[in-house]
Amino acid sequence: MSRITQQTLESYLWGAAVLLRGLIDAGDYKQFIFPLLFFKRISDVWDEEYEAALHGAGGDLSYARFAENHRFQIPEGAHWNDVRQTPRNVGMSIRQAMRAIESANPALLDGIFGDAPWTNRERLPDKTLKDLVEHFSTQTLSVANVPEDELGNAYEYLIKKFADDSGHTAAEFYTNRTVVHLMTQLLAPRAGESIYDPTCGTGGMLISALAEVKRAGGEYRSLKLYGQERNLITSSIARMNLFLHGVEDFEIVRGDTLSNPRHIASDRLRQFDVILANPPYSIKQWDREAWAQDKWKRNFLGTPPQGRADYAFQQHILASLSPHGRCAVLWPHGVLFRNEEQAMRVRMIEQDWVEAVIGLGPNLFYNSPMESCILVCNRAKPAKRKGRLLLIDAVNEVARERAQSFLKPGHQQRILDAFRAFEDIEGFAKVATREEVAANGSNLSIPLYVKRGLPAVAGEGAMSLREAWERWQDDGRAFWQKVDALVETLDGLSQGEE
Repeated sequence: MSRITQQTLESYLWGAAVLLRGLIDAGDYKQFIFPLLFFKRISDVWDEEYEAALHGAGGDLSYARFAENHRFQIPEGAHWNDVRQTPRNVGMSIRQAMRAIESANPALLDGIFGDAPWTNRERLPDKTLKDLVEHFSTQTLSVANVPEDELGNAYEYLIKKFADDSGHTAAEFYTNRTVVHLMTQLLAPRAGESIYDPTCGTGGMLISALAEVKRAGGEYRSLKLYGQERNLITSSIARMNLFLHGVEDFEIVRGDTLSNPRHIASDRLRQFDVILANPPYSIKQWDREAWAQDKWKRNFLGTPPQGRADYAFQQHILASLSPHGRCAVLWPHGVLFRNEEQAMRVRMIEQDWVEAVIGLGPNLFYNSPMESCILVCNRAKPAKRKGRLLLIDAVNEVARERAQSFLKPGHQQRILDAFRAFEDIEGFAKVATREEVAANGSNLSIPLYVKRGLPAVAGEGAMSLREAWERWQDDGRAFWQKVDALVETLDGLSQGEE
């Protein structure tokens, strides 16, 4: 059997989703397609392992079924082929098979298939489910046919396609992968380190860290990956994602990170070497009162306003760093200068963990025009960086195709080079001391520090229309960031009155 090409694999996976169009909302594709894909994969790999064991044992059928020969156990009657032969009540057959596999692999697969309503015949009649099963049956997803890296890449492709198809509801489900790649490069994870994402979504940041260690030639199997995710189906998808990428040493738990952090060691928050995160922004429904008395001592900078929990997440992340830990967190620019969070920002800067603030261009948040920034912190800053932090204005380091914005490799490299150099670059990067930042009221708004040079003149000292327009835009950025912060504040006040 020949290897499946990446293009064929992606077309095959998306073809399954097309079968659901008109029956369920695009935002719900994931709760059906991903479990079926994982079910098919582990069934085909079980068959592959069975044939290898059978060949090695000279045709001993009993030996080929031994648990030791298989990564996952598939009980009698719970294989993909058993479901495929079901003439009716296909949804019930799928659900029973998935639950049987979970029960047979409690340490690895407990709850991994989620809670999709397989038996709801109004949404998914037998014919549709049989069509789905037959569609998935057209390819063999063995390791020989589809190596783990290739299946993992196709899985990531499907995650993005679902995000594109489901529109604005996908924000918690998908983070721009070019930004994730940049964040991972900034932290340069190494073999043997522990890596954590407190709001891990589908696991994209953890996968990116794994890929970065691979790319650098490190022993990626020595990484320890941890994540927490509130949404049940999304946390299940993250676990499937890691398995399909060939990862086994990971711990993804379900729960609300602020109210119930689940990664605990020796009665305290577990600490990690590398933390990557894209927390939900400015959430209003959170337990501020409990945070003020947080038993895990995560409120060391203060208690954020009810209208936005951004600095609750940021403090959780800082409290979860090991003595040599570093983090990169994706935020809207408001966290850099909002007045209501000034006291917490002052304390964060005073502890000298803030290493860099990187301003990115617009439309890099999923389906949002706002500009984003990466806040990089390091508990073990090199001596030359102590008492100082780097601000990078990379707002123009962005490309756009159709409705999508992204960072090209050249954009990522320019930002990465500036971060590593940690020096002033006219119009792009500025090293500021803590005293300079304090003199600005601990406002980290990047235009306060990175001054763009005057545009080149045209003719005899006159600016071209384009140059004048660009300068006007530059001069107005700090002002409009303040306006954005004011709008957010007013929105928070109005929410509080409801």
